[in-house]
Amino acid sequence: MEHIFTVGELTGFIKSYLESSPQLKSVCVKGEISNLSAPSGKGHIFFTVKDEYATLRGVMFKSRAEKLSFKPENGMKVLCTGRISVYPQGGQYLLYADSIAPDGEGALYIALEQLKKKLAAEGLFSSERKKPLPKIPMRVGVVTSATGAAVRDIINVAARRFPAAEVTVYPSLVQGAGAAETLSAGVVYFNNTKKVDAIIIGRGGGSVEELWEFNSELLARTVAASRVPVVSAVGHETDFTICDFAADLRAPTPSAAAELVFPDSKDIIRRFENALARMRTLVGARISTERRLLQSLKQSRALRSPTAGFDDLRLRIADDERRLVLATQRKIQQLTQQTAGLKPRLDSAAVRAVGLQSMRLAALKDRLVILDPMSVLDRGYAAVCDGEGNTLTGVSALKEGQSFVLKMADGKADATVGKVELYGNDL
Repeated sequence: MEHIFTVGELTGFIKSYLESSPQLKSVCVKGEISNLSAPSGKGHIFFTVKDEYATLRGVMFKSRAEKLSFKPENGMKVLCTGRISVYPQGGQYLLYADSIAPDGEGALYIALEQLKKKLAAEGLFSSERKKPLPKIPMRVGVVTSATGAAVRDIINVAARRFPAAEVTVYPSLVQGAGAAETLSAGVVYFNNTKKVDAIIIGRGGGSVEELWEFNSELLARTVAASRVPVVSAVGHETDFTICDFAADLRAPTPSAAAELVFPDSKDIIRRFENALARMRTLVGARISTERRLLQSLKQSRALRSPTAGFDDLRLRIADDERRLVLATQRKIQQLTQQTAGLKPRLDSAAVRAVGLQSMRLAALKDRLVILDPMSVLDRGYAAVCDGEGNTLTGVSALKEGQSFVLKMADGKADATVGKVELYGNDL
């Protein structure tokens, strides 16, 4: 009977067999990426390479994936180099990839387009972020190689166009490893020292690989964050880098950048001379106008005879005074006439009012006389009062032997009660 394998033994045998095959130790597989995944925080890349006939699972560990110059995407045609082995726990053979390269477009081009799309989506290339160049920059910083042709071109243009400007060079690498870091450090240096009005960053032309450091994400973010306006001058007319898009202005060459940054001193002098000529014309015209005004004032009557003006004022005041007196007199006369017309009406109204009041008083007098208790004494009646003068209204208030006063119209008499007799209710 044949040997019976466990699953682990058989899988281990297949794994050893595949790994011992010279043809499978280093293979290059061509296909299309699918099922791409990169678990968060791990850094590993899991994918499938497929064509119209088959599929192959693959993995690239973090140490290899970090060295990729582009980001793999589903649907991308690639060339994967690595070894074939078996993953025992999954029971399947895998491609352990050491490198992945685009099949067709170069890896650098894909990486460039991916970074450009990413930064554009963040708004780093937006025109609203661009800062204008100063009209007259007195100090300009240049970040480039200290020995290259670019710095000589910039200095020559500055000396020809605007010799008054001060040019400060920050020496930097412009290609190869570390160039992006030193270029970024130059931009940061000029921002921190605040000694320049504008910055030129760049180098002469070259291949895509030679210009690649100007496509660095670090440099793009540093240039976009600069508070000082930055002009990017990288390569020739047809060369564009990420730095060009992030800068405030792009120039095709370092010489062209200097032409844009440094104004033409002759043009400035010409503009100043034109402005001076216009000022002279305007000032001359103003002086002529003022002279004519002074001449007119000199010939005026007020300056030739100052008292004449006072005479006119005196005459005007006197005339106003006369008209005021006449108006006052007319008003008084009008009021007098109105008052004279009102006097008869007031007298007649007063007589009527006095007569009416007299009649009212007489009527009130008659009513008072009628109501006066003493007035009945004239008709022969008498009033009986006690010793204190209080009027007694009935016999019940008297007692036998009590003294009382009897008042009549012509006097009073003291009396004493002899007998008190009350009348009955039948009276």
